[in-house]
Order: sequence, then C-alpha cells, then structure tokens
Amino acid sequence: MTAALALDVRDLSIVFDTRRGSMTAVQEVSFTLARGEVLGLVGESGAGKSLTGNALIGLLQAPGRIAGGEVHLDGQRIDALPPEAQRRLRGKRIGAIFQDPLTSLDPLMTVGAQLVETIRTHLPLSAPAARARAMDLLAEVGIADPAGRYGQYPHQFSGGMRQRIVIALAIAAEPDVIVADEPTTALDVSVQAQILSLLRRLARDHGTAIVLVTHDMGVIAEIADRVAVMYAGRIVEIGPVTEVLHAARHPYTAGLMGLIPSLSRRADRLPQIAGSMPRPGQWPVGCSFHPRCPSAGPRCAADVPRPLSADDGMVACHLFSGGTLSPPAP
Repeated sequence: MTAALALDVRDLSIVFDTRRGSMTAVQEVSFTLARGEVLGLVGESGAGKSLTGNALIGLLQAPGRIAGGEVHLDGQRIDALPPEAQRRLRGKRIGAIFQDPLTSLDPLMTVGAQLVETIRTHLPLSAPAARARAMDLLAEVGIADPAGRYGQYPHQFSGGMRQRIVIALAIAAEPDVIVADEPTTALDVSVQAQILSLLRRLARDHGTAIVLVTHDMGVIAEIADRVAVMYAGRIVEIGPVTEVLHAARHPYTAGLMGLIPSLSRRADRLPQIAGSMPRPGQWPVGCSFHPRCPSAGPRCAADVPRPLSADDGMVACHLFSGGTLSPPAP
C-alpha cells in the first residue's frame, strides 16, 4: 500500500500572520492518497478545505503560510521547495481544477493555444506534436469536433465545456495528483454528473489520484472512494465513503448526514446542527465541535481528542469507543 501512495500529508498546519498575531486556520491535518483513488474533503464553509487544497499545490497566498507538517508527493517532500521549484511542479506532477473555469482560462487566448502552451511548458514536445496532443485532450474530455473548437476562445463555450477544458489543462502533463476545488458547484445537475463521471474515469484509466474539495455530500457519494470530514481546521473523521455515509462515527459527520433529505423518510422539517462554525483563531478549548454537539461531556470541553484508528479510517472524538459512539461519562 505504501509503495502505491501518490500523496502523503503529515500534520499540516496553516496560519495567517496578522497585526494581532498568528491565527491558526488548519490544524495538524494528516491523510494519504493512493494512485487512482478519489478522496473527498468535505465540511462546512470555513472548515479549511480550500486552504488545505491550496497548500497541497503551493498556492497559499500571504499572509497565509504553512506553519508545520509535511506534504510528500510520490515520496518527495514538496512543501519546503523553493517557489520556482514549486512552480515547475504545478501542472506537471500536481494539477488543479477550480470552481470557476473563467478564472483558470485566459480570455485573450484560444483554448488550443492555452493547451499547447501548458503542454510545451511541461513536456519536451515540438509544436506540431503539442497541437496533436491538445486535440487528443479535447477529445478525451468530451469536446465534440476538437479540430473546429481548437481555435475558439473561452467565451464561445458553455460553462460545462469550459470546465472540461480546464480538466484537459490539468491532465495535459499527466500529473500524479489533481486537486479539484468545488469543480461542479456552478454547473447544472446534468452537466455536473458528466464532469464527475469524467473525473472518475481519469482516476481509473490514468491512475491519477484526486483530492475533491466540496461541501456537497451528494458529490462525495457519487465519486469518492474515501472521505475526510473537516471541522474547524481539523479532520474529525476519515473512512471509506459507504461507511462514513451510512454509519458515521463522529457526531459532526452524523449531523451532516442527517441534513440530507430522504425519499423513504417523511419529516415536516429537516434536522439541523445547532450553532455555527467557529471563526478561525477563535476555536473553543477542547474539541472544537463540543459547543454544538448534543452528546458532549466535560472532557470534550477540556481536551482536544486524539485521532483513533477505526477499521479502515480514523475518528477524533472522545465519545468513540469500541467501534461506536458512546454517551459521555457522567
């Protein structure tokens, strides 16, 4: 298993340096990702999902910085590389797909020219060979008539087609890992399903490992092999997607699952998690979720829970014992 790892994140912490001091936004996040695997990184807004994704691809912007931990790509530590080395790494060995494709595409360049530029930046190909590869990539991501669309500009494509082009750019140099940050949020349901199917096929056919950042549990259920649930800058649960969806082992995860409507269960109102996510730098003492947790006990308000192994995953909760959640001690 270890030999097949594409990504190994160890105790990653991210802080923002402000006039009032350092503010911690991500705390000791750890996970691994195998080749061809899709890991869903899920949680409410403000949980630290996108910051974690940006740290993986070296796109944290000041005043944000990695304050601790390590990121290993195929056995090589990449978080401590100089900026120029990180720039060469992006696109070639680790790709990125963002929520709004228009922010990733140059409106003044044709999509063909952008693909060729990316390909020739990372691969030793001649201009004709790069053009041929660009055509193949457009066809692979489902762009009909790639020869005719090659010379068109981003505004001449629909939102779903633009996202396909961004995916083509992300896989142009056959990277080991792709970080996809909310890649389907702005798309309608039918196009979203097509994009998810495309990402799943890339993982299967190319062995590309994918970190999928999203708040949508439906997307996670559709594509992910495993899911990591984030809350207040920490991962509180990791496990196979079917187990996490149907037998959540952390109270926060169970709360998220309860928010999903069910066709088989009638209810006048959907359940909700009381309160809101604490702001970065204002994490409560002890378990960050304890002010919102209906089962919290005295220990939850005093001690940060340590990650505990749970079958094929991990749970960070004082109430987790013997494979299940237990009521707090009196």
